[in-house]
Amino acid sequence: MNRRDVVLAAAGFAVPWPQVVGEPLFRISLAQWSLHWALFAKELDHLDFARTARRDFGIEAIEYVNVFFKERASDAGYLAEMNRRAAGEGVYQHLIMCDGEGRLGDPDATKRTQAVENHRKWLEAAKTLGCATIRVNAASDGSYEEQQKLAAAGLRALTELADPLALNVIVENHGGLSSNGRWLAGVMRMVDHPRCGTLPDFGNFYEYDRYQGVADLMPFAKAVSAKSHDFDGFGEERTKDYRRLLRTVVDSGFRSWVGIEYEGDRLPERVGIERTLELLRRIEGEMRTR
Repeated sequence: MNRRDVVLAAAGFAVPWPQVVGEPLFRISLAQWSLHWALFAKELDHLDFARTARRDFGIEAIEYVNVFFKERASDAGYLAEMNRRAAGEGVYQHLIMCDGEGRLGDPDATKRTQAVENHRKWLEAAKTLGCATIRVNAASDGSYEEQQKLAAAGLRALTELADPLALNVIVENHGGLSSNGRWLAGVMRMVDHPRCGTLPDFGNFYEYDRYQGVADLMPFAKAVSAKSHDFDGFGEERTKDYRRLLRTVVDSGFRSWVGIEYEGDRLPERVGIERTLELLRRIEGEMRTR
């Protein structure tokens, strides 16, 4: 960053990222959770999310959260309208984040099977929407090793449902043992299916080192969640080293979608999204000019 950039940033202006040519090292999508307060408050309708991503932020791919259309997973008319609106904006519907459908690693085999079945409608919805992936959780109970085996069993069963639909099933570090990178990487090895992978989230490692966690999960990653919380006057994320994290992502060979997931409470949601977008673009440009 040169002296002019420092002055601009200190004054609160966005610092431009390097202008480079060629294919980007990663592409940027927008996770719907970044606007969860607006969606819950009905200030933004779920059906307008694609338009918001494209027109307000210039983002061409989106990641849905199932809670915002929980009762519409099998509503053909509603899904058709989602398709119509996304197509009208030239937006790719990349994935659906699925919560609240049971524990895929439940120790009770009947409940585990039911959890797998509960996700079937989201696989079918994802196929209808042209998504590549659904994101699920690996919740379980028991010892470290027991939970690995149980989660792997549920994920393998769900992935076998997804495979004929040409869909991926990915797991986020999202609490419990799933926020332990070594544990979740072990689950992936047990599942041992090319359509089952991870969604490394920059912010959900809690008691596990985030940088090690991202490194653990990148060999299996089919998407990345660039979670952000707060920014300083220079446009840098205050709570984590974004350059270090993105270098790990790029060095792994990953060349797909990195999703903005702003989850801070100091900046308004739209400002947080803009700051995250600026930072991702700036760092991606820096990495390509070196």
